[in-house]
Amino acid sequence: MSELRSATELAAKRVSRFPNETAEYAAARTALLAEEIEARRYLTKLAEQRMRLPPGPVVEKDYRFKDENGRELALADLFGKHHTLVTYFWMFGPQRERPCPMCTNFLGGANGNGADVKQRVAFKILGRSPVERQRAFAMERGWHDLDFIETVGDDYARDLGLLDDKGYEYPAFTVYQKHGNTVRVFYNGEMPADAADPGQDPRGAVDIAPLWNILDMTPAGRGTDWYPKLNY
Repeated sequence: MSELRSATELAAKRVSRFPNETAEYAAARTALLAEEIEARRYLTKLAEQRMRLPPGPVVEKDYRFKDENGRELALADLFGKHHTLVTYFWMFGPQRERPCPMCTNFLGGANGNGADVKQRVAFKILGRSPVERQRAFAMERGWHDLDFIETVGDDYARDLGLLDDKGYEYPAFTVYQKHGNTVRVFYNGEMPADAADPGQDPRGAVDIAPLWNILDMTPAGRGTDWYPKLNY
């Protein structure tokens, strides 16, 4: 592997597309570009480290699910033709009148990439509500590229810590791998709430919601007193 060139050296090659910028702005933007190059490299390193994870725990329990055709399925069945299964458990249990706005925001972005994602891996959205109820909300939002699955019973949600004794739900991003008939956990988003830095909401690394990545590019950033809503 060839040695990487200095991020500062590469950033110095920046050519502004806006000729009337000030010298102060040019210097600050060039310094920021160097940091962006370093951040990109670190994210690449993080992704490579994630891909090198050793075999994860075997899923031994026979969790059951239902698809939109009413078929009862095992976890292994959710892979279809793929060997990797990406799942997102969203907060839309039968006790909720409407789903979680934050989950809804993420799924809106995921729907836009759903058809592309499913070329490489299986991608399923899991919820405790009947599939018909999940699909009805999806059609309300104009989502056509997400596959919704009902968790049969609450064992899956409880075992993964996604449903507490008071009936409160938590979201989860979990990736599984299948080798033959054996299903293993490959990756599970495990950033604890206590890991949030002062002034920040708990979030994983990397942040997979497009909304926050776009807002991070703006002068005011994400803000501290605003969240997405179901309706505006």
